[in-house]
Amino acid sequence: MLLELKVSNFAIIENLHITFKDGLNILSGETGAGKSVLLKSLSLLMGGKGSSDTIRTGASQATIEGSFDISRRPDIMENLKDMGIEVDEDTLIVRRVLSAGDKSKVYLNGSLSTLNSLRDIVAPLVELAGHSAPLIEMTGQHENRNLMSKAYHLDLLDQYSGTWDKRLLFTEKYTRYYGIFEEIKKLESDAKQKAQRLDFLIYQRDEIANLDLSPGEDQELEVEVKKLKNSSRIGSFVDQAEAALYTDDDSAISRLNAVLKKGLELSGVDPQIAAKLDNLEQAKALIDESVYELRQYASKIDSDPQRLEEAEGRLSDLRKLQKKYGTSVDDILKALMEMEIEISNLQNSETKIESLKKEAAVILKELEALGADLHKRRMKGADLLADSVNAELAELNMKGVTFHVNVEKMTELSSTGISDVEFLSQTSAKDVKRPLAKFASGGELSRILLSLKRVVGSTNQPRTYLFDEVDTGVSGETAEKVGRKLKTIAKGQQVVCVTHLPQVAAFGDIHFFIQKSPQKDSVSMLVSELKTKDRVQEIARLISGEKISKTSVAHAEQLLADAKA
Repeated sequence: MLLELKVSNFAIIENLHITFKDGLNILSGETGAGKSVLLKSLSLLMGGKGSSDTIRTGASQATIEGSFDISRRPDIMENLKDMGIEVDEDTLIVRRVLSAGDKSKVYLNGSLSTLNSLRDIVAPLVELAGHSAPLIEMTGQHENRNLMSKAYHLDLLDQYSGTWDKRLLFTEKYTRYYGIFEEIKKLESDAKQKAQRLDFLIYQRDEIANLDLSPGEDQELEVEVKKLKNSSRIGSFVDQAEAALYTDDDSAISRLNAVLKKGLELSGVDPQIAAKLDNLEQAKALIDESVYELRQYASKIDSDPQRLEEAEGRLSDLRKLQKKYGTSVDDILKALMEMEIEISNLQNSETKIESLKKEAAVILKELEALGADLHKRRMKGADLLADSVNAELAELNMKGVTFHVNVEKMTELSSTGISDVEFLSQTSAKDVKRPLAKFASGGELSRILLSLKRVVGSTNQPRTYLFDEVDTGVSGETAEKVGRKLKTIAKGQQVVCVTHLPQVAAFGDIHFFIQKSPQKDSVSMLVSELKTKDRVQEIARLISGEKISKTSVAHAEQLLADAKA
């Protein structure tokens, strides 16, 4: 939804700030007041081309800035994040700066961007899974590219026919189908390079496999080498410990035995002494056990120089592998596993190619069946859509105009199926059917889009619809129907409509008045939000012209009352 529009030094606009709201936003004003300029500025927010000719006389640059609420458009937020653009408070701010020499800059949330990125975010033509639907759709004299796009025609038909999910499934299978051929192409390319790669991988694999490594072996070898290098020091320590604790005449165990013997002698005098000697008995047992364990451990230490040489040699070989494949044995073994997988893939590439070709054949049959079903459903939906739109157009005073949905079967698959869909029109029964791209009137295009939106219904991706000239050539009861249809479309979404019809203006949820403001040496444009009294006056002006009468005021009040009913 478009929240705010700020424009400065653009055409006749010096400084302009409009705050839009949900629902139906009406723009009205005198002829030549600048409504088309305002819409042109909005088209720039959609990615339209800017020109230095539109910079206000005397200014060095023009600026157009729009603020959008994208809280209900997670697709837009995701696309912005993919572009590396920060999203703050669910808001998108688009800024266009036009400078002399046709130099233009685009900013998305303050980040310098490109015109193509702006178009992809705000006004893409195709609604597909993973892509954004438009934030703004415009029809009128300045912008009608949606109705000109056959891709957009297909979007609307699929939405109306209930074939959207089947189409997404088709697109998914189509993507996989052509992805398979990319895989096959990659497997078949440069057989010589593949053979060289295979030889290199086998050499690396054998280099690692020949060592027959086990997890954590590098740490175990480091400990063993240190132990072997220091076996004499360890043995000397054990001998010294045994002498100090057990074998010397003045050893700890000898002294302890002497204390225990003396204590036992005194226990006859004081029986409590014996109880106090329990801890010393335990200490004697612990010394005996420790000396035994040290002696056993020392006996197992192999001081064989040959074993030391072998351990150091294996550790050296392992260090060489670590420099190539990883800092630890675990890293090396992981690299080995990856090599074996790649070797297997290279050695079995022919088998893989055959498997992929079989998969492609299966998917192709599925695509053909799904495409045929989609085409059949679209053919039925096309007739119903055309009938429904023509019923709407008849109410909108589109005399003689007939809307058609042409669905042709294509000879080759596309990402959306086998259907070529295009909206056509006839201005009379004698006239030939022509593509909407050749349908010149902005007003008629607006009413066709209005009818389509009424028939197809609201999308689950809310947006802003801009209607210009939608009421051209209509009046009376038809004008009221236009207003009601616009009001219906605006529910849960946003519609901005430029109108000169009081019947349409009365249905607005908010009404803006556009007027020219004479300056000292130039003319500027002002836009003001009309409250109740001023709104009645503006609708009365639309009814009777500049000379507002009591009758036109009463009529305006009645139109507003009827619109609320």
